[in-house]
Amino acid sequence: MTQPNPNTPKMPATIIVAAIIIILAGMMQAASLVTQILLALFISIICAQPVLWLQKKKVPQSLAVAIVFVGIIGLFAGFGELIGRSLSSFSQNLPEYQQNLNQISATFIDALKSFGIDFTKDSLAGMLDASKVMNITAGFLGQLGGIMGNMFTIFFLVLFLLLELDSISIKTRAIVKGSADSVAYLDKIGKSIRHYLSIKTVTSLMTGVLIWIGLAIIGVDYAIIWGLIAFLLNYIPNIGSIIAAIPAVLFSIVQQGWGGVFWTSVVFVAVNMFIGNVVEPKMMGRGMGLSTFVVFLSLIFWGFIMGTVGMFLSVPLTMTIKIILEQNKNTRWFAIILGTEKDAQSVLEEDS
Repeated sequence: MTQPNPNTPKMPATIIVAAIIIILAGMMQAASLVTQILLALFISIICAQPVLWLQKKKVPQSLAVAIVFVGIIGLFAGFGELIGRSLSSFSQNLPEYQQNLNQISATFIDALKSFGIDFTKDSLAGMLDASKVMNITAGFLGQLGGIMGNMFTIFFLVLFLLLELDSISIKTRAIVKGSADSVAYLDKIGKSIRHYLSIKTVTSLMTGVLIWIGLAIIGVDYAIIWGLIAFLLNYIPNIGSIIAAIPAVLFSIVQQGWGGVFWTSVVFVAVNMFIGNVVEPKMMGRGMGLSTFVVFLSLIFWGFIMGTVGMFLSVPLTMTIKIILEQNKNTRWFAIILGTEKDAQSVLEEDS
C-alpha cells in the first residue's frame, strides 16, 4: 500500500473553506439538476433492498428490477388517483362542510361577545372558507409531487442505477484498488445510508398506516390522504410530523368541530410518540450517529441549499459527510462535533 509523502504541503484552511463555498454556491445554482440526481440515487438505494431480495430468491436481475420498477410506477399512479378522487369527493361535500364551519364561527362570535369583544361575522368571512383547507392540502401534495422534478428523468436514472447494481461495487473496488481503508469507508457510507433510509421508510409507512386507521376510527373523512401526508413528511426529521398534522387538524375543525380537533390531535401525538420513542429507536439500533442539534441544523442548512428536497435528504447527506470526515485525522474533530456524545466518549476511551 502506498504511503502518503510527509513532505507534501497541506492545503491552507482558507482555500478549503473557499472551495466548499464555491461547491455549495454551484449546488444552489444547479439545484434543479442536483436534486433530480440525488433523489434518483436515494430512491435507488431504497429500491435496491427488494431487488437484492428477489435476486436471492433466484429471480434474474433484469426481471427483479422490472418488478420493482413497475411497483414504483404503480405506487405513484395510485397516489395520483387517490388524490384526484378525494378532491372530487370533497367538492361534492363542500356545502355540508361550509355549513359546519358557519356554525362554529357563530358559536365563536357568541363566546367573544360574552367577554365584551365586538366581533362580526363579516370579519371572519374571508377566513372561514371550507374549500381553503382542501385547496391548501391539494397544493401541498402538488408541491410534494413537484419535489420529484422531472419524473421522466428520475425514473430512468433509477432504472439504470438498479440495472447496474451488481457492477457498482466492482467499479468502486477497482477505483480504490490497493486501499483497504477506502473500500471500508465507502462500504460504511453505503451501509449507513441504506440502513437509515430502509428503517425510515418502514417507520414512515407504519406512521401513515396507523394515522389512517386512527382517523378512520374517529370518523375523519379522507383519512387515507392525511395518512399519506404523514408518511411522506415523516422523512423530514423533527418538524415533519408536526407539519403533517396541520392540514388534518384544520379539516377536523371543518368536519367535526372542536371535539374532532381534540381526537385528531390525540391520534397524531400518540402515533408519533409510539413510532418516534419506541419503534424507531429499536429499529435504528445504534442510531444515526448525529446529535439532535446537528439533525435540526442540517434540516435548515440543506433546505436552504436545495429547498424541500434538501429537507428530505438532510440526514443521509449529513451522515455521508460525517463518515468521510472521520477518515482523515485533520477533519476528525469536525466529525466529532457532528456526532453524538457516545461517539465523543468512544474517542476519549480509545486515546486513554
